[in-house]
Amino acid sequence: MTEYTGVHNLEVMRLALNYNRHLCEIVRRHDPGTGPAIDFGAGLGTFSGCALGGRARVLCIEPDSDLRAHLQATGYRAADATREIPENSVAYIFSLNVLEHVADDAAVLRDLTRCMQPGGRLVLYLPAFKVLYSSMDQKVGHHRRYNVAGISSLLTEAGLHVVTARYEDFLGFFATLIFKWTDQRRDGDINARALLLYDRFLFPVSRVLSRVFGRWLGKNLFVVAEKNPRAGTHPDAPPF
Repeated sequence: MTEYTGVHNLEVMRLALNYNRHLCEIVRRHDPGTGPAIDFGAGLGTFSGCALGGRARVLCIEPDSDLRAHLQATGYRAADATREIPENSVAYIFSLNVLEHVADDAAVLRDLTRCMQPGGRLVLYLPAFKVLYSSMDQKVGHHRRYNVAGISSLLTEAGLHVVTARYEDFLGFFATLIFKWTDQRRDGDINARALLLYDRFLFPVSRVLSRVFGRWLGKNLFVVAEKNPRAGTHPDAPPF
């Protein structure tokens, strides 16, 4: 990852309270609650505080220097990369809407697997379906959008076992498709008013529909993967 070009959209997305609450619930629900945790691609730290155990347990990985300074100013430990994290040392890694920004996502997944304890857990939330790729994706530096088969293959190749892989935000699939078809300006900016209306009135309905249709369709892709418990041993020294 390099310096992030989509800070404006990142700030606008903080207004999507239902959406952000949902992602925070995901981080909490799948947190094993023991051992150190990493927020990979932490951005403004919107979800860093959702992990159990609070700031003392979470290390924010954020390559953008301005965002990293913001994280440190708000009390988080932050680093630009995972290179100094010992292997087999981290219990929980969550990464929300980040992997699509990385040119070599397979290499990143291998490195995250290296950091994870045997039995450790990785949670990913990603943009789904290539057909939805729009000016917004291009503006914020998305290299791709994912599907279940593709991300499952990458995780398996990295040495992880896929526990859950499903689509989320069913109505968002159609909303994004409409945005793509009607985007006249092609500037990639998120319309804050439209976002607020969708988040308040449609996203809660979309969550319910995703429980039925998440096997086939959605704007996003949610994945939980775990490292083989026999993959190695936990080091004596703390990872960070």
